[in-house]
Amino acid sequence: MIKKNQIPTILGIVILLAGVVAGVIFLNARQVFRIGADASVMPKDIRTSNVGDTSATISWTTDKETVGFIVWGESQNSINSVDEESGETSLTHSINLTGLDQSKTYFYKINSDGTEFDNGGIPWEFTTGPPISSSPESYIISGSVITPSGQSIKKGLVYITVNGYLGSTTTSDLGNFIFQLGAIRTQDLGSYIQIKPAATLLEISVQSGTQVASAQIFPQSANPIPPIILGQVHDFRNNEPNKDGQNPSADIKLPADAESESKFDVTETGGSPAPSSVILESLSDGETVTSTQPAFFGRGPSGESITIIVESENPVTDDVTIGGDGTWTWSPPTDLAPGPHKVTISWIDTAGITRILTRNFIVQAGEAPAFEATPSQTLAPTLSPTPSATPKPTITATATSSAVPVPVTGSLTASILFGILGIGVTTLSFAIWKFSENA
Repeated sequence: MIKKNQIPTILGIVILLAGVVAGVIFLNARQVFRIGADASVMPKDIRTSNVGDTSATISWTTDKETVGFIVWGESQNSINSVDEESGETSLTHSINLTGLDQSKTYFYKINSDGTEFDNGGIPWEFTTGPPISSSPESYIISGSVITPSGQSIKKGLVYITVNGYLGSTTTSDLGNFIFQLGAIRTQDLGSYIQIKPAATLLEISVQSGTQVASAQIFPQSANPIPPIILGQVHDFRNNEPNKDGQNPSADIKLPADAESESKFDVTETGGSPAPSSVILESLSDGETVTSTQPAFFGRGPSGESITIIVESENPVTDDVTIGGDGTWTWSPPTDLAPGPHKVTISWIDTAGITRILTRNFIVQAGEAPAFEATPSQTLAPTLSPTPSATPKPTITATATSSAVPVPVTGSLTASILFGILGIGVTTLSFAIWKFSENA
């Protein structure tokens, strides 16, 4: 038989247990207290692309311009390596992970604007591929992304899907991009895809904030291809093959009775007119190149002298004169060591002012040959305007995932509330115990 003065003690124990259970619930559902987490910084359409044997690219979008970083590791309980974005805040985000081990699974979380997110309580994951001994044949695609009014899209995410494998790159400050198809693998990552210029379909999708575009094209017509316009779906499968990266030439035949000399002068041009400033078209800021002697190329005023400096452990400096057609190309005379580098291009403009252009890049050797020095111009392909994304807790080598991320940073509010709850439960239990002692 329970004594009367034991009831308050039992009640106190029940309340204490209820407090502990409530605390556990609060900790497991800590996202309820994410008062400091702005939904506009939550990463969306998270994708893993460019998966090779030692590297991969993680990309995502946000509703607010932010800057973020990735924390990753070899197990769910040892996520402590950090790779940051380069550059300013943006609605689109892309980070290259390098120096990975072959055929190994990695786990990662995304920190966006100071808040860490995961995939519904667990990290996202991907698995690298095995090494491939055979060297793939290099095919380059290039193009540009613009708005319907013709404005260039800076730092747009460009995804290239080939037979299920997902590749990606970003647009430059001028809206241009370049991508090597040589590193495209099969879905199981076991071998390189055999690219057929007239038969391998390239499905391209572009994201810039909330705006998207898509296109379809064959490799033979993709260097360059017509501009991809945001908000539109393009089908360039019937485009004529490109000739050495230039626009198709026209065959004009005069009537038999026409005079041999034309009454007007036609001056041959080499593509687009040369710009008034020096442009680097072959490299986006933060891009990973797969050659120790990458080719840098671009356009500029004819006859302009530019100085190129590659800043690394052993800096390389050279002077280049822009050709009469307004294009230039240069490759370092010696191999660059794998790792981060910075290229600086300087010149003196017509006003006598020294101009400087810089790009940060990473050399990741061993996966594909250097890209060729073919000036990038315009682009064109077709897909659904909304990039596909399948919410899965596990991201395979070619999978995309848009599962709603959950912020996992420690919430100060949750800690305070749980602390207050614990103090309150302890105080109440102590008071009940004293009451039972005096009863």
